[in-house]
Amino acid sequence: MADKQIVTAALAVIGNEILSGRTQDLNIAFLGQNLNDIGVQLREVRVVPDIEVEIVKAVNELRVRFDYVFTTGGIGPTHDDITPESVAVAFGRKAVYHPEAYRRLGDWYAANGREFTQSRKRMTLMPEGAELIDNEVSIAPGFRVENVFVMAGVPKIMQAMFWAARPLLKGAAPVRSRSLITRIPEGVLADGLGQIQQRYPETDIGSYPFYKETGNGVALVVRATDQAQIDAAAAEVAVLIRQLGGEVLDDAAM
Repeated sequence: MADKQIVTAALAVIGNEILSGRTQDLNIAFLGQNLNDIGVQLREVRVVPDIEVEIVKAVNELRVRFDYVFTTGGIGPTHDDITPESVAVAFGRKAVYHPEAYRRLGDWYAANGREFTQSRKRMTLMPEGAELIDNEVSIAPGFRVENVFVMAGVPKIMQAMFWAARPLLKGAAPVRSRSLITRIPEGVLADGLGQIQQRYPETDIGSYPFYKETGNGVALVVRATDQAQIDAAAAEVAVLIRQLGGEVLDDAAM
């Protein structure tokens, strides 16, 4: 996989609390940025309810389309934490108590004078043959099955699991970017930007309007894995801005 020109990933955010708006997801930006740093492009994010058939569908669709799939949420001790069993169904495996996870949690609860209840034992349920993802924050591990990484939804724990899984991820060239800020309206820029995009198909040129008390404007972001392509396309964007009577501003304008 390390020899691939592009390595891709998807994220399935699992939980009714996300869909209801009660909880705001904080994991997407973290995962996108840190995957990009190692040359893995996060290409799709889905928010999935705590319903087995929906989780199975999402996992099975994503794992055949992307090099890596991450799930967050639904691996705790409560009745609606059904991600592990659902992933087991997706892979056609039994959901079993992982012996090493069971030992870790059993020892931790015993050392802290707390009962290892049936609900807490649920946190060691995983597809048969799953590999553990360590969790230095709260002991209960995540797990991996083939190219699917199952992690907690709590951001601090999810991040700890990501760093534990990081050595298992093989990327390609990371995506770099360059931003140009201007006061010229997006509609005025559109035709010229489209022409530049056609001349540089290996780049992604994004246009992001912003609105502030000090004035409105647009952030034009050129992304690519090849810095030379970024520089060339950005130079043409700068020329376009000036031809339209504008100027390239620094980031403080945003």
